[in-house]
Amino acid sequence: MKISKVLIVVFVVISSFVLYQSLEAFSSGITGRTKKNGDGCTCHGSTPTAGVSAIISGPASVKAGDTATYRLKLFGGPLVGGGCNIAAQTGTLMTSFLESQLQLISGELTHTSPKLSVGGDTIRWAFKYKAPNAPNTKDSIFANGNSVNMLAGSSGDAWNFANNFVINITPATSIEKNSEIVKEFKLSQNYPNPFNPATKINFSVLKSGFVTLRVFDNLGRERASLVNENLNSGSYSYVLDANAYGLASGMYYYKLETDGFSDTKKMILAK
Repeated sequence: MKISKVLIVVFVVISSFVLYQSLEAFSSGITGRTKKNGDGCTCHGSTPTAGVSAIISGPASVKAGDTATYRLKLFGGPLVGGGCNIAAQTGTLMTSFLESQLQLISGELTHTSPKLSVGGDTIRWAFKYKAPNAPNTKDSIFANGNSVNMLAGSSGDAWNFANNFVINITPATSIEKNSEIVKEFKLSQNYPNPFNPATKINFSVLKSGFVTLRVFDNLGRERASLVNENLNSGSYSYVLDANAYGLASGMYYYKLETDGFSDTKKMILAK
């Protein structure tokens, strides 16, 4: 009887140690597991699982030296909890105030602890990316996500790579402020239109505030971030060079947004 009790105690201690070790190994995060430099999260399975999807989203172009916010979305698999590894080819990755469960290790991002799926089928992480000072080049963000059941060991867990997210690094050109006095918010039609490869966009800001001017393709995907900063009241011009943003022929929409005002106009690039 005493021997049985001893065996039970030993079994509980060993099981607790294994569970502790498993969760600790998971919670500390891991790097070097993206398509940039690794074979994936093989501790959660030897090969990627088609039923698990990791998707990177964010601006398709960033000015040289500028910073933008991106997100990694994970779904599929057991997904009681999830972890990730994110890497950039040449740009700089940073944590975001929007996300408390990411840490930076050796230039790559990884989870600080398992992020639980609460009442849904998706886990998301937000992070920041700073473009290198190399205009007219391309950069890539790599990632993978592991979908886990939060049980001891890795049995039943799964993972997959994200598709590499390619970013166009555009020239860090500044907008030009005109001298005229403005009486209203206004977004003018670009000129010339159609254009190839450059066109001028004029807009007016009635009161100081944060202003964005972005370009979208015909499917609603953001293709360029032209203005993303605080501007004083005034009239402004921006010369869009389609080649700098890697834009192909087609129809595009440019949208001006600031506090209390939003307007969108159509333009056509004809190469």
